Amino acid sequence: MYQPRIYRHLVHSPDLVSYTIVEKETDLFISTTTDLSGAARELVRRFRKDLEAYFARVPYFAASLVPITVETDAPPIIREMAEAARQAGVGPMAAVAGAVAQFVGEGLGKLSPEVIVENGGDIYLRGSQKRTVAIYAGNSHLSGRLGLEVAPAELPLGVCTSSATVGPSFSFGRTDSAVAVARSAALADAAATAIGNAVGSAEEIGKGLEVAQGIPGLLGTVVIVGDKLGVWGSLKLCPL
Repeated sequence: MYQPRIYRHLVHSPDLVSYTIVEKETDLFISTTTDLSGAARELVRRFRKDLEAYFARVPYFAASLVPITVETDAPPIIREMAEAARQAGVGPMAAVAGAVAQFVGEGLGKLSPEVIVENGGDIYLRGSQKRTVAIYAGNSHLSGRLGLEVAPAELPLGVCTSSATVGPSFSFGRTDSAVAVARSAALADAAATAIGNAVGSAEEIGKGLEVAQGIPGLLGTVVIVGDKLGVWGSLKLCPL
């Protein structure tokens, strides 16, 4: 049976204070230099309020599987999701987890020099320390054996994952892990969905890499199906 967010037990950031923020469907694992759980919760509530109000006013935004044009005065988090979806060619909700991680992380960045926000496998990082992001790929024997090394000069950064075999997210593909990396976590989230959708089997990993190369602003991707691995972009993989 799938155990949600079991990978959080593997997180090792001894220089930071880690805590969980849960508000309705939002479940964030956050690491900062000091305990900022109060500020984090207020940020989550603020952005959830923006999202919920917009969903109520424009219900097709939350239901669409294709990009949606939004008003110029829509909330910033809505505009970020819409732009990420346009670049990746997917529905705007494919960017919601990354967008929430990013906007909360940017808010916390005003209070902490080091910030890591994880939202269901979608991560936003900022700071001045080198970090390694482990790649979780369910039952694949590659799961937990590889990581992405992130240099301080690359931060802030979004590292997001889509999977057809891990977690509740919807995917048209069959990847164990489709990891996308971009400066925008919203874009990385939308891109991971687009890449994962394109891969129906290990033999189609190349299709996912082709999709990745066509997404403006994407820095790289890692695609895992079973014991097969495909990589594209300016990424530094390291063994764990």
